[in-house]
Amino acid sequence: MTAIRSAIFNVAYFTWTLLVSVGLVPILALPRPCMVMGKRIWTGGIVFLGRWVMGIRHEVRGLENLPEGPVILAVKHQSAWDTFFFDSVLPDAVYVLKKELLDIPFVGWHMRKTEMIALDRSAGVKSMHLLMQKARATLAAGRQIVIFPEGTRTAPGASARYMPGLAMLAAGVDAPVIPVALNSGLYWGRNAFLKRPGTIVVEFLPAMPKSLDRRVFLNELQSRIEMATRALEAEGRKSLARG
Repeated sequence: MTAIRSAIFNVAYFTWTLLVSVGLVPILALPRPCMVMGKRIWTGGIVFLGRWVMGIRHEVRGLENLPEGPVILAVKHQSAWDTFFFDSVLPDAVYVLKKELLDIPFVGWHMRKTEMIALDRSAGVKSMHLLMQKARATLAAGRQIVIFPEGTRTAPGASARYMPGLAMLAAGVDAPVIPVALNSGLYWGRNAFLKRPGTIVVEFLPAMPKSLDRRVFLNELQSRIEMATRALEAEGRKSLARG
């Protein structure tokens, strides 16, 4: 049954993405807020399909830790689901992503229009300067930045090196950094055809202290996110075991 539902979901996911991305082409000529609304429709539709077809629900904790206005979310990244969810809790989420995604027909065009922060990972220091410049402009406009500190999706129970550029960014802008833990990989794994029904938990943790040394900041951020993520994974595995 899970395989059948997963097949239906994957077809619905790609069909919805194709229909919306093509349908939004005329919006490219309109002001940016119009495309932001289109993006929210697209991502909201995918989250809805996950719930309706696969039974993938979600629970949000710690919303009291999420301030209004410009903010940087440092998010654990386990699943493609993570790239869709935050439009449901943020008014204008801007993701930090790899530059290659802008080359995808239709979807990449829309990412440019919504002013996602695209980085060339091979550019080294130049890429860091670009991140700082675009992040400052994004935050000055009152928007919210979503960044995945590991730079890639990791499986539940795994962790990758946290990018030192995030510590430089946090020190160079005037916006709170909110760590975010989740357990989405238990239900929607990286490149996994099969999805599993259950409740993804997303937890917003208290803001990081402002006065930390960059190395201390990065170590503390990783410790907070990984510790909270492991707790959510343990909770999720118990739920899955109960069926």
